[in-house]
Amino acid sequence: MIFIRAFSRAVRFQRKIFGEYSSSLCLQQATFRDILSAPEGPEGAVSHLRGSSLKVLGCREFSSWALPALYSVRHQIHQQSNSYVEEQLDPFSLVADELSILANRLRAMVVAEVPKLASAAEYFFKLGVEGKRFRPTVLLLMSSALDVSTHEPPSKTIENTLTTKLRDRQQCIAEITEMIHVASLLHDDVLDDADTRRGIGSLNFVMGNKLAVLAGDFLLSRACVALASLKNTEVVSLLATVVEHLVTGETMQMTSSSNDRCSMEYYIQKTYYKTASLIANSCKAIALLAGQTTEVATLAYDYGRNLGLAFQLIDDVLDFTGTSASLGKGSLSDIRHGIITAPILFAMEEFPELRVVVEQGFENPSNVDIALEYLGKSRGIQRARELAKEHASLAAAAIDSLPGNDDEDVKRSRRALIDLTHIVITRTK
Repeated sequence: MIFIRAFSRAVRFQRKIFGEYSSSLCLQQATFRDILSAPEGPEGAVSHLRGSSLKVLGCREFSSWALPALYSVRHQIHQQSNSYVEEQLDPFSLVADELSILANRLRAMVVAEVPKLASAAEYFFKLGVEGKRFRPTVLLLMSSALDVSTHEPPSKTIENTLTTKLRDRQQCIAEITEMIHVASLLHDDVLDDADTRRGIGSLNFVMGNKLAVLAGDFLLSRACVALASLKNTEVVSLLATVVEHLVTGETMQMTSSSNDRCSMEYYIQKTYYKTASLIANSCKAIALLAGQTTEVATLAYDYGRNLGLAFQLIDDVLDFTGTSASLGKGSLSDIRHGIITAPILFAMEEFPELRVVVEQGFENPSNVDIALEYLGKSRGIQRARELAKEHASLAAAAIDSLPGNDDEDVKRSRRALIDLTHIVITRTK
């Protein structure tokens, strides 16, 4: 089971940063989404309903997504034995210039000789549809957060050269990670028969399944070439394992038995393979390239793993509470495809009779309505959010456990990584 033990330090950290989430209630699918997404809880939701009418290389125009009231408040961050209060940062703005460089390199990397393949491969790297660039942002911030010199260089010139070379290699990890991520999206959309992605037509919908699959394969091949250029066998092994995990996770989802679909342990394992492994192992690769110790590399991995799990848990909540417009894809898509996620699993614990509906499947739309009714009566949404908060706290605690460093850029990057954990669990799209 992938759950990490909730050690006391993480719990204390969680209580400092995250408040209590309100429960949600709904009885009919028509009002379900409004009620579950209401921040003020069931009473506020009802009032609201009554009050309304019922390398291989970014662009500065990356998405500054879901920066809620986070930036109007302050929180405490512990480093070593001291604590201090800092104004909240926009993590994305700290690496905006590098994201612009990465986006340009990525567009250059996906150029192909065959025009149709080139058009397909660059489909989600074009200006305006690059997505959040969440993973490259995490990795660039991690690179800065681990910028700890292990020895004195013979001269300032050599130090600058070594630093620039390391940063280039770490940027390459960010580029590779984004290509692997986009390739997985292209393949997932084919398997799910999706027709939208990032607010536009999915590639398989626009150009057909065959070309979408080939475009994904092409991106993976380009990622492999870039990975080989790093000449680091441990990093190559890590990211090769990520690709294996992506395939394993998708296969788990496609071939799950009735018992598997109703198992929280199975769900978390699958979620790690499909989402968290890429972030976790990429963060670890950043640490390894920097020559960090095994302990530091493990903390980087723990941050990425828990951040990835929190991210997917909120994604699964938003599939029920979000709208197609805000998500850039169809809402309720998971349950309509028979995919059981944390909110339904928690609802089943309260209402065991829901399992009968899950085992029958959701080809019949009435079963979707029944499941949503049970979900609305349960604490499924709230408990999924609470689990996401637990993982976000564990991710923040991993950053808090890094060796002390007095460099202001390092401190700022570590604060930004902690801020990202809050952004992940408070986002609405």
